[in-house]
Formats: sequence, structure tokens, C-alpha cells
Amino acid sequence: MNFGNNILKYRDDIIKDLAKLVSIESVRSEPLEGMPFGKNCAKALSCILDMADTMGFATKNVGNYAGHAEYGKGDEVAAVVAHVDIVPAGEGWETNPFVLTQKGNLLLGRGTADDKGAAIAALYCLKALKDEKVIPKRKLRVIFGAGEETGSSDLKMYLQSEQMPVIAFTPDSEYGICNREKGILRLQITSKEKTSDVVKKFISGTVVNAVPSKAETFICCAEDEYNKLVENSKDINGIFKFEKINNGANIVGKASHAMQPQEGFNAATHLLKLLETVFQKDKLGNLISFINDKIGVELDGKSLNVDFCDKESGPLTLNLGLVNIDEKNCSIGLDIRYPVTAEGDNIFNNIKNSALKYGLDVILKKDNKPLFLPEESTFIKLLKDSYFSMTGQNANIYSTGGGTYARAFGGRAVAFGPLFADEPDRRLHNANENIDIDRFMMHAQICLEAMYRMITF
Repeated sequence: MNFGNNILKYRDDIIKDLAKLVSIESVRSEPLEGMPFGKNCAKALSCILDMADTMGFATKNVGNYAGHAEYGKGDEVAAVVAHVDIVPAGEGWETNPFVLTQKGNLLLGRGTADDKGAAIAALYCLKALKDEKVIPKRKLRVIFGAGEETGSSDLKMYLQSEQMPVIAFTPDSEYGICNREKGILRLQITSKEKTSDVVKKFISGTVVNAVPSKAETFICCAEDEYNKLVENSKDINGIFKFEKINNGANIVGKASHAMQPQEGFNAATHLLKLLETVFQKDKLGNLISFINDKIGVELDGKSLNVDFCDKESGPLTLNLGLVNIDEKNCSIGLDIRYPVTAEGDNIFNNIKNSALKYGLDVILKKDNKPLFLPEESTFIKLLKDSYFSMTGQNANIYSTGGGTYARAFGGRAVAFGPLFADEPDRRLHNANENIDIDRFMMHAQICLEAMYRMITF
């Protein structure tokens, strides 16, 4: 019998403790003393560590950033890493998002799929190993983060004082095995010119890592220029709304996540493209000219000479997520997901060199290095074998433009589960987030099988 089947006897207890954790609205809030992510994130972390204490595990809370439950002894540490913080509930729920509710075979509640369900399952996998008196060759930790949804600084703080695992996985994605995560580069590009002769205000985007679906600008223009814009808009993709105001006009352009900008319509770049059909570059100003010349509606950074691509993770993607132009500010925000074999420094320098020719300043806001753990590695084989032993199927090896906890471990970790690729939309960050009980318990079996192998090989 596969060891993973031992988790099935804990099914009811898992659901009961998941209900406790879901009841805590662990959305990041204003920091308090000793609570860097606010009261409720600290409460959720304390809740699951208390569960682990009750089970008899050694636990540690690292400043309410993250904590762990530990089983076994040894010089090395293996780990499973999940998080107990959540995104806000939002609107549109059919049930109370903080009351675990069963509908048919589904369990609804904020955090069920991302990532409280996986956190509880991993803790009970640790209990199953302890109850079965498995003798480990290394320590096994389940690490619980409290700030994943808002930047993952939780793990950075945790790892400053805690031992780095030799192998780890995070059940915060989907099966099979994500062994490649593109680098994430975020840049702010600013102009000392506060505005242009034409554009007095241009606002688009709310966060840099989402494709802006709306852009709005106020421009100074003559009657004939206004008429040309209206006429030319027929040849530009998008829906444009025009309003003539005295000696100018207000224009709104309308059209999901920057890791896949090809799936979204960027209202900002299309509206700027429309302005270029009527106004000369010197009238639009250096920042807008730079956008139109070097970004345009491209998604791969070709005009910036950063269109890198590799067979391991595919092409670079570039998203113009933020545009803010008014009397006081003149800046844009770029979110770039680059291939695992590319160098963030090279990309930054290429863009900086292009921007300098337009008199612009480039500020590096973030460079999260790529994750790449070769498929031939011993750990990947271990996870593949664990998946096959429980499902009878081969685990797909895939890459992502997103980011998980895995990249914090310097090539020692991957994302593995808990959702299955053939499952319907679980609405992870939307209303009615849910898990299918049977599929969730299959994940728990795979998780336990993998954890068993991680401490016995």
C-alpha cells in the first residue's frame, strides 16, 4: 500500500480544522507591534501553530512573519511551505466567505484553495508520519507564511534566522510540477518634464502587475485635431469615448495579470497610439514618445532589445501596468517576466540605455530572480514518483510567469499541487472560492506520499 493512503483516516478532522482557519479573516492590515501583517494574519498563524502544538510537534513562530511545525531529527531540513493569509473576500459570494460551507461535494470559503486547505493538509500529513512512527533521516518542517499574498516578505524574514531546507515544495499552484518560474522585474520610468504640450493628464492602471483595462486622458487640442482623433480611433483597437471640453478633450479608452499580458487588452498603450496619429513627438513629450517608440503594443520588449526567449520557459513578456501623468508626476510602471536563462541585470541595462536617450530616469523596484530546477534532478524524480504512485499518471513538468514561495529557496524548491490541471475554475481570488473534497483528499494523499519519501530516501 502506498504510504499516502494513511491520510484518508483524518478526513473529518482536516475539514473541521480547515473551518477554524477559514473563519479568520486573515487579510493583511496595518502592522501592529509584533504583528507585521496585522492582527488577523498573526491570529491565523497562531491558530495553525496551536493545532500543531496540540498534535505534539515542536513549533516556532518567527516574529509573526512565518512559523513552522517540525518532526524528526537530523542535520538537514526538508520542508513543505504554505500560507495562511488571504486576499480580501470581495463581493458576489453566495455564502459567507468566512464560514466553511459545503455545497454538494464542494467546500466554499476564502482560502480553501489558496492556501489554507493545503496548509491544513500538510499539517495532517506531518501528523500521519508521526502517528505511523516513521523514522526520518532528516527533519521535516511544514512552514506557514503569513504574508504571501502581499509580497512574500514573510519567508525572507523567516529564512534570515531559520535553517535553509535542502529540498522543499509549496502546494500553492497546480499539478504536475512547476520547476521553472520566470524572473520578475519591475521598473519605474520617470521624466523631469512634468507634462507635455498636449497631454495634461493621463491615468491608467491600479497595480503594475495587471493589464490596465481602462485609460483616461485630458488633452489640449484644436477642433480639427479633435475631429482627427475621433476619425482615427476607428482604425485603433479598443472602444474610445470622446468628450469635447473648451480648448481640449477628455478621452477614455477601454478594453488580466501581467504574467500573461497577451490575454488582456492594454487600454493605455492603445490610447497613446491613438494620440500619436495626430500629434508630433515634441508635442507629446519625451515619456509618451518613449512609450510609443519603444513599447507600443508589443508584449515581448522587442523594440527595447529585451525580447529574450528560451526553450525552458518561453518568451519574455512586458506589461505597461501604470501610467501617471499630471502637473506633479510623469511616470510609468513596467512589469516584466523574463526567461529562466536570462539575466535581470542585462534587461534592466538595455531598458535604461534606451530610456536615457529620451532623457528619462529608470528606477529598479524589484528583481526576483528566476527559479530553475532541472527535470533530471533527484528531487523532481521523487515528486514525479510520488504523483504516479497515487494517481497512476505521469506528472507534467511546466513553467510559469507567476511567482510562488519556491523561488525563495535558491533552486531547492518547486511548486507542486494542490489543484489539478483538469479541475474547473476554483475562483482563487474571486467570489465563491472552493475545493472539491475528493480532489482535495487526493492532493493530501500525494502530499503525504511525497513528504514520506522526502525524509526516508
